[in-house]
Amino acid sequence: MTDIDIRKVTANIGAQVRGVDISKPLDEETVAALREALNAHKALVFDDVRLDDEGQQDFARHFGELTTAHPTVPAVEGAPNVLPVDSERGRANHWHTDVTFVLNPPQASTLRSITVPPYGGETLIASSAGAYRDLPEPLRRLADTLWAEHTNDYDYAVPDEAVDEEKAAQRAQFTSIKYRTAHPVVRVHPLTGERGLFIGGFAQRIVGLSVPESRTILDLLQAYVTRPENVLRWRWSPDQLVLFDNRITQHYAVDNYDDLPRRLHRVTVAGEIPAGIDGKESYSVEGDATHYTPVAG
Repeated sequence: MTDIDIRKVTANIGAQVRGVDISKPLDEETVAALREALNAHKALVFDDVRLDDEGQQDFARHFGELTTAHPTVPAVEGAPNVLPVDSERGRANHWHTDVTFVLNPPQASTLRSITVPPYGGETLIASSAGAYRDLPEPLRRLADTLWAEHTNDYDYAVPDEAVDEEKAAQRAQFTSIKYRTAHPVVRVHPLTGERGLFIGGFAQRIVGLSVPESRTILDLLQAYVTRPENVLRWRWSPDQLVLFDNRITQHYAVDNYDDLPRRLHRVTVAGEIPAGIDGKESYSVEGDATHYTPVAG
């Protein structure tokens, strides 16, 4: 194993990795060191990466079996495991954890910069473990007992006049298969045992509560996730790759770059079914995602 240099970017989340060439096959010791760093820092940044789509997939496979690109959104042509995150196809400017509306969301996501705007376009990544630690004890006790229903089909609260034909078509495609899954609000990380708030934009209702009651509680908990102290704000440069633990983070693509092009490619690693602090696992309410992801062992 080469000497890997891990440098923290903030106290609570994020580190830059130097001293490893991720364009080449990695030995087990190096992969173990990167996994340990990911467990500790939640998000890892690699600079000056010389990767194409195939190389990005090869790197991601070091951490497990890949998912296909997305349950409903088309992949890059000829690369069924690669999702184009393209400003021309919509902007994910809301806090979310990738694909939590399915039974077993990805354990990890990789984003690689293809086209970056000259300003703006940052990706925010938040530590949901930091959020859980920040909760006052009464809120923590409440959150420990809650389950939330996640779905890709919900009211986006966008005025009809703001939705043109293209946006309407994108939304129709995104919801072409409807998914609803119940997850514990507090998820236990399978490798570290850390607890994190497993919510985000696809969490639409607390099981057993009305939608307005759910919104109040979810907004209250979400405010702890997005505290500035828990957020890494990453300004993209060419030839970068960010790897983040999808089980214990949320992210947000900042829409602050006018109409300039911005394109990243995303490859995700299949994950296990989430479990709460009592060991109870998530359960599917609607929608079969077996075409998208195997269940990681």
